[in-house]
Amino acid sequence: MTTSPPASLRSRFNVTKALAGGALFCLLAAFGASELTALPWNRKLPLTPLTVAILAGMLVGNAGLRRHLGPWQPGIRFSQQKLLRLGIILYGLRLTVQDLLRLGPRALLLDVVVISAVLMAGSWLGTRFFRLDPDTALLVSAGSGICGAAAVLATDRVIESDSNKVSVAVATVVVFGTLAMFLYPALFPLTGFTEHQFGIYAGATVHEVAQVVAAGKAVSDEAAGAAVITKMLRVLLLAPCLLLVGRFRRTRQGASARRITFPWFVLGFLGVILAQSLVRIPVQARSTLIDFDTVVLSSAMFALGLSTEWSQFKRAGTKPLLLAATLFAGLVTGGFALTSLLIR
Repeated sequence: MTTSPPASLRSRFNVTKALAGGALFCLLAAFGASELTALPWNRKLPLTPLTVAILAGMLVGNAGLRRHLGPWQPGIRFSQQKLLRLGIILYGLRLTVQDLLRLGPRALLLDVVVISAVLMAGSWLGTRFFRLDPDTALLVSAGSGICGAAAVLATDRVIESDSNKVSVAVATVVVFGTLAMFLYPALFPLTGFTEHQFGIYAGATVHEVAQVVAAGKAVSDEAAGAAVITKMLRVLLLAPCLLLVGRFRRTRQGASARRITFPWFVLGFLGVILAQSLVRIPVQARSTLIDFDTVVLSSAMFALGLSTEWSQFKRAGTKPLLLAATLFAGLVTGGFALTSLLIR
């Protein structure tokens, strides 16, 4: 005579199965996105695995397959939340304190002014002029001003907005970051900048890291090197920005505000930067960890795409796109003026 396992044991097994199944599904999709972006078709238009992952998630989620993923929802939510935090912590592998010192205080000042201006102007224009809700305005501004999709996701972990707002903000990064890859090389002969100056200009104003690399390499390797380091300084500034955003939102909304979660993962992000500044990690090991981090972040993007419906974009309308276009114009023109003033 056989006896069935206790109900509590079966319940725990089912939860574990749902968690593992959903997380594995998202990770496999992330690996697929990484492989797709490594193919020759993506050389002229270097889409990042994060971009491909969220687009793939949206296609799967809106192709009538969402209803079949119900049992895996715990794992999908795990990817959206826990894996995302891990990915942001490991994002610090891309930067060291030495990178900060290499460019000097003027480049750091340029990044600080650009980020501050975009966040403040974007939040004000978004809510007052374009009549967007504060969360959407902030997410679009963070994506434009700091470091693209990674900044949108990290900011969302602080303010805990709706997933459709995150997807809309990421979409604006894709549109205008892609435009920047073609516009900036065309602007180079008109700027009067040296290759080094132009690299700093691109690094301080273009959205995603991959887009910065593409814009810089179209000019020269020297421009690409300066652009990447300047961009990494913007990534470093993500940490204090998140802390200030959480404090500002809580202070402004007062006692009636929903609880703003302290972004503990920011401390991990800073810890990784400090650790690899003090301890030399072998090049191959660091490269492997960065590749792993890209997969982790891509799995979070895929999970986010799964929960995004096309109708949410229709409801959002053209206002987020118009805000992003305004910020992009400000980055191109204002960034040029600031670079001319600060970088000699």
